[in-house]
Amino acid sequence: MDASERGAMMLVRFVAFALICVSVVELALDYAVGTRTGVPLTTLACLLRSLPALAGVVMLVRARALAQWIANLLDG
Repeated sequence: MDASERGAMMLVRFVAFALICVSVVELALDYAVGTRTGVPLTTLACLLRSLPALAGVVMLVRARALAQWIANLLDG
């Protein structure tokens, strides 16, 4: 694995981790607001807020292929 692939791998992992963190923060904030105001958290809201986490997990699973694709895209 050359330097461009390592850099692309680091970028893919960072973006995937950021997506997962954003999703967790959104869910936690919705839960906190819901408990404070007494409004229940709906299933649809939970599903919509967890979509970035799902995308992040998929990116982590396919990280090597995505990194190779990005490295090839940037190289030529």
